[in-house]
Amino acid sequence: MSDDLSSSISGRVSLDALPGLTFDFDLVDDTLGEAVFVQPVVEAAVATALLTTIARVHVPMELSVRVVGSAESQQLNKDYRGKDKPTNVLSFPGTEPDDIFDAFDFAEAGGPPVMLGDLVIAGPVVEREAKEQGKALHHHLVHLCVHGVLHLMGFDHIEEEDAEEMEALEREILADLGIDDPYLLPDETLDD
Repeated sequence: MSDDLSSSISGRVSLDALPGLTFDFDLVDDTLGEAVFVQPVVEAAVATALLTTIARVHVPMELSVRVVGSAESQQLNKDYRGKDKPTNVLSFPGTEPDDIFDAFDFAEAGGPPVMLGDLVIAGPVVEREAKEQGKALHHHLVHLCVHGVLHLMGFDHIEEEDAEEMEALEREILADLGIDDPYLLPDETLDD
């Protein structure tokens, strides 16, 4: 894949907007493309999600994103969630979600960096889902990165009210990046 996946993402924010962030990116599976094209997409999603959820951009914090194949995703999903199948994104919080804002306070006062955690993205699953859902690959990737970052920040979608809050925040972040609402399904009822 030779196209710059990030070229159609408007409102793109760089990780430079988060001077306190130590970011690690590891592309193990190249289904989504080469690192030079995938990493800017991931970085834009991470930066925008973090800037939307925290105001303290100078606070030391750490986050990593690893793009893997289906086999590694399946093994991690089985080991940590008891589900023996690959999944699009896994979030491994480095700080208990209920303690995340206390961790920011502590880091801001000179304590250790906030360990946001790790995201593991299964490239083949993201590609398959994008095709099945008729979405641009890079838009789906951005959505899943945003979704994962929100989990690291303590958001979840187990309860309906929490899901509505998380999805609304996802929509806001994606709109800032020029990406349509990922929860709208194509209208398949039009037969005109």
